[in-house]
Amino acid sequence: MSKEENKKITIDNYLDNHYINRSNWLRAAVLGANDGIISVSSLAIGVATASVTREPILLATIAGLVAGALSMAAGEYVSVSSQTDIEKADIEREAIELKEMPEEELKILAQIYEQRGLTKETAKQVALELTEKDALAAHVRDELGINEISQANPLQAALASGASFTIGGILPLLVALLVPVHRMEYWLYGFTILFLIILGAISAKAGGSSIQKAIIRIVIWGTLAMGISALVGYIFGVNV
Repeated sequence: MSKEENKKITIDNYLDNHYINRSNWLRAAVLGANDGIISVSSLAIGVATASVTREPILLATIAGLVAGALSMAAGEYVSVSSQTDIEKADIEREAIELKEMPEEELKILAQIYEQRGLTKETAKQVALELTEKDALAAHVRDELGINEISQANPLQAALASGASFTIGGILPLLVALLVPVHRMEYWLYGFTILFLIILGAISAKAGGSSIQKAIIRIVIWGTLAMGISALVGYIFGVNV
């Protein structure tokens, strides 16, 4: 095994011990699951407060689940694709600048390292060595701030978001199927809070952040969404 391969394995092992490399797919998955639970629950609660039968509640819940999953996946794909297009355009622009004015670009790179704390001489030497190895990669990473961790994958984000929304939305659907119609909104609220607590704990654990903060944040916003939906249901309820 070569020295370069050993170095790559060491870096990969180092990244495996940190959580930042999970940020892209974890963000999309947590957002999708959270939106699935809250959106479908809020919709079901709003209809439940205005209905005395189960059918309208189930119809609205299923429709919200399907539409929400497709919307989340499409929205995430378009959003991340736009980000990727901007990154590619910046990289192409940087490649042109390196060809047209390499000396100026070298000075910019050296100034970046100097601003990060290196002496002027060391910064210039580092810039020279990195430019000799791969000038474009150095500028993309240190001038544009684009790296393998920060780069998002549109398809991966869309699948993670859509699938997690579906999983999250199925939970309140099951509640609407199984609990009594009378006072269903209270059952939905209670189970939804439980689902949100579990989601907050799992996402915080996966991301290495505070479990308590994640749970508090997710429960507060979920309660607000469901409370407003219930209020709308009571105000415009027609007892269908």
